[in-house]
Amino acid sequence: MIAQLTGTVVDASQPGAVVLDVRGVGYELGVSRTTAADLPAPGTPGATLLTRLRVSENAVALFGFSTREERAVFDRLVQIPKVGPALALKILSSFTPRQLAEVVACQDVGRMTAVPGVGKKSAPRLLLDLAQAFSKDPELKAIASAATPLDLVGAGPAPTGGPSVVEEATAALLAMGLTPQEAEVVFEGLPDDATVEQAVRYALKRIGGRP
Repeated sequence: MIAQLTGTVVDASQPGAVVLDVRGVGYELGVSRTTAADLPAPGTPGATLLTRLRVSENAVALFGFSTREERAVFDRLVQIPKVGPALALKILSSFTPRQLAEVVACQDVGRMTAVPGVGKKSAPRLLLDLAQAFSKDPELKAIASAATPLDLVGAGPAPTGGPSVVEEATAALLAMGLTPQEAEVVFEGLPDDATVEQAVRYALKRIGGRP
């Protein structure tokens, strides 16, 4: 397993990729825009990237990260159904790990759908999957604990006049396959201060979908 590479950036002209020369061997790595921006100018020696090697039926690909936090989030993202390395890098290009932790904590569908490749139907499910990951995975939990609302500054414009908690939770339920009739009645008795994630879990518990 290749865990880290240190060398000279020889090509960063292609979006989402860099070529790193390590003792005469050129490694092409997929990277987020955040990592690409952290790299020194081409020709500068001593560039270090943490790496992950991904092997699929069609390809063997290497990915590079400027921080352990970013690599940890990438590792979890690619475990989510229908989230491959390409989409994971798009998400990491849109948010730093701490910004993503805040988006997940807020269950911010609006910001998540701003990521290319994330639609209105897939965003609620993705946010719920990530909420579970950030609450259970020790490394991601540490990222979430360190995040603050200020981390969202620069993460893209916040939607104005956006949907209510119940509206966003309803959209999440519909994306999971519930009917509009089922979604219409399951929020009776929901506390006024509930978050979107809490509302979804409350609804699923009422219909017996989840504990």
